Amino acid sequence: MTFDALGLGALDYLPCRYGNSKLLFRGPKRDLEQPYVAFIGGTETYGKFLAKPFPVLVEEEIGKTAANFGVPNAGIDVFVNDPFILGAAAQADVAVIQVLGAQNMTNRFYAVHPRRNDRFVSASSLLATIYREVDFADFHFTKHMLTRLLEVSPDRFATVLQELQQAWLARMRLMLSQVRGKSILLWFSEHKPRDSGRGPPQSIGNDPLFITRQMMDEVAGHATHVVEVVASPRARVMGTEGMIFAEMEAMAAEEMLGQQAHIEAADAVVSALHRIL
Repeated sequence: MTFDALGLGALDYLPCRYGNSKLLFRGPKRDLEQPYVAFIGGTETYGKFLAKPFPVLVEEEIGKTAANFGVPNAGIDVFVNDPFILGAAAQADVAVIQVLGAQNMTNRFYAVHPRRNDRFVSASSLLATIYREVDFADFHFTKHMLTRLLEVSPDRFATVLQELQQAWLARMRLMLSQVRGKSILLWFSEHKPRDSGRGPPQSIGNDPLFITRQMMDEVAGHATHVVEVVASPRARVMGTEGMIFAEMEAMAAEEMLGQQAHIEAADAVVSALHRIL
């Protein structure tokens, strides 16, 4: 069954705050005095357009509190710059950390908003020199900017890509080291990690952007367990079935992983939790 503006309308995410964090998280707010599993990630972890994203499904299956610290469109920066989140992850029985793309991070070439990481703030003089013909004032979002850079010059884009991937590796290692306790690194996407030897991408692609199999292998040792979930053909065919969104959100909902994909992710995470708890 598909929910849209003709049915339930927009979903109430019951936004809440934890501790001294400046971020708004999806509610209802969980009691962090009790044993809990922390979920850190982006739009999928947050559960955009879903009444029961995979953290909720995991909570129902294992009977342990799931604290959802997902942030829509997040990059790694929003978490490594928030001491509360990393502290809460360190105190959890297990922290489930979604693999995020490499585009939404401040790096040598450009800066992003510290909390809304998909927002492009400014280009460095180095990037402006490499792409002299590009007016960076035209961009508000990282993906739009990177798409344009790839179109202008795939050869020069290879330099940008290398910087993003190196920055991602360094920051992912930093985040995993600060979690300290047990952790599950979760790949959750409609595709597998890209093969490292294929050269520059022909297009920007789908999230998590620019993460290769080699990069996953390099950070795997910093987590207790790695779980890879690629949405099944059935999940992809189901599209927005089971999702809740207003009419104006329909196009955005079509780009998200749906309820069946979240069921598959929850099953994989639950299996991993049973092994390490």
